[in-house]
Amino acid sequence: MKINAYLHYNGNCADALAFYEQVFNGKVIFQQTFGESPMKDDFGPELQNGIMHATLQIGDDIIHASDSPPGMFKTPQGFSISYATTDTVAAERIFAALAEGGNVFMPLAPTFWAERFGMVTDRFGIPWMINCDKPA
Repeated sequence: MKINAYLHYNGNCADALAFYEQVFNGKVIFQQTFGESPMKDDFGPELQNGIMHATLQIGDDIIHASDSPPGMFKTPQGFSISYATTDTVAAERIFAALAEGGNVFMPLAPTFWAERFGMVTDRFGIPWMINCDKPA
């Protein structure tokens, strides 16, 4: 059994996935627009190019994502996607990329539990926590 995050976007899912591919050295392993689906005739022209479902692989982990139909998008709140690493350089690079055009809630800095920890909402509205563990 595995639990995976499913992120919803307000029409910019494809842009977010392309960004995450670069930031996390990930790979979109599946992506289908509403217009490419067998249900394409059930959706209006404004949604045809929107992402109906996508899967982003980052290492051994998966994030699913899609665009919300018009009028159904809700701003993400009450959760964060947590990224953990033991590589300080990677943590700093990833945090800086997510912060660009986003909103830093807690700057990436040493803490009593981690080499680095920070909280940021990226330019797509997704909240992240970046944690770089201390060496064992």
